[in-house]
Amino acid sequence: MALEFTDAAFKKDVLESDKLTVVDFWAEWCGPCRAIGPVIEDLSKEYAGKIQVGKLNVDHNPEVSINYGITSIPAILFFKNGQVVDKLVGAQPKSNFVKKIEQHM
Repeated sequence: MALEFTDAAFKKDVLESDKLTVVDFWAEWCGPCRAIGPVIEDLSKEYAGKIQVGKLNVDHNPEVSINYGITSIPAILFFKNGQVVDKLVGAQPKSNFVKKIEQHM
């Protein structure tokens, strides 16, 4: 199951993680966000134990969203060693996520 990231724990859960972490910036009212929800869940199951996959609700966690300049959602950021190493914006096919994950693992 995809993790739930928050402003309060983002540093500990994402930036200090020793694993590649995929963060889906989303909102409940966003149609394309809901469309990729199942893809995010699939990735969290397929890569369990290898990487972290989770979601951050931009409405409930504005601080992290502002810090990373999130202006369009869904925006998926790939973090490694505390840094953004890649990004996808908009609804994407699962193969695009897999390609980025495999590239940065």
